[in-house]
Amino acid sequence: MADTSSAEAEKENVLIRVGDCSVTLLPHLGGKIASIRIRNSELLQPPLAALRPRTRTMPFDASDASGWDECLPSVAACTVNTPAGLAEVPDHGDLWRVAWQRASAGNETSITLKGECFSLPLALERQIDLSETASGWRLRLEYKLTNTGNHATPWSWAAHPLFAVEAGDTILLPNSITTTRLEGSGGGRLGKAEDRIAWPLASLVDGDQTNLSVVQPAQSGIGDKLFAGPLAPEENWCELHRPSAGVRIRVRFDSTATPYLGLWLCYGGWPDRPGPKQNCVALEPATAPVDSLARSGPWSRTLLPGQSDSWPMFVEIEII
Repeated sequence: MADTSSAEAEKENVLIRVGDCSVTLLPHLGGKIASIRIRNSELLQPPLAALRPRTRTMPFDASDASGWDECLPSVAACTVNTPAGLAEVPDHGDLWRVAWQRASAGNETSITLKGECFSLPLALERQIDLSETASGWRLRLEYKLTNTGNHATPWSWAAHPLFAVEAGDTILLPNSITTTRLEGSGGGRLGKAEDRIAWPLASLVDGDQTNLSVVQPAQSGIGDKLFAGPLAPEENWCELHRPSAGVRIRVRFDSTATPYLGLWLCYGGWPDRPGPKQNCVALEPATAPVDSLARSGPWSRTLLPGQSDSWPMFVEIEII
């Protein structure tokens, strides 16, 4: 699998680099950020299957399910009622399935790509800039979403960076976040969807307690999806501490623009099919506290024809 990834990266030849930090992107595979590498350490989930073109209907678990994709206009597959009629949004949205185009020439430290949805008339432009800091490196991502159609269009977005982990790594959230909402839990270990789950010390349905902030062994069979938010202005960050890799990863975002944080904690608990499993933590700034665009609430968003919305995201990598 690593050899396949390297071959795809070499063919695509989209690499931005500053010193010992390099970022590889695959525009033809959904604009995927395939790799964030510090020296010889890979920070993203490696491919579970060969990197290859996707279809408009395949489930996410039939793909490589690796790296960093953008989930738009929904995370969950759903049917959405719009002024233009019913729209069928596939699993994890449209954008990871389509080839993106360069929106600017870019340089050794910056690249701007653009992807267009097919289930709804939406186009996402994402600029990535890599820079060095006093303690490591920073990725700055600027997003711009435009309604390219003739009708008002609903949408939701979540970043989907799958950070590789090892047992004992830790997740840090602002101290003010003491509860989360459960979207789903493999085997129902944390309960059922909509349950409020304490953070970080949570009760399991079997009566035991677990510390959700501590990464469990890869053989644990855990797959939990949680949401925090809506977040206050000062609750605009989360961290993943990886002493085994010698790094601290901090994700920052504008909590007025993206007021929710999705947490995907997967330690061998997904995919359900036979074969390799994810061992990762996804720290996912999002516009909604649910995976499905079909679920409406005060978080719901609509763009008028020609209208755009923009928001930032940052990933800061610190050597420890």
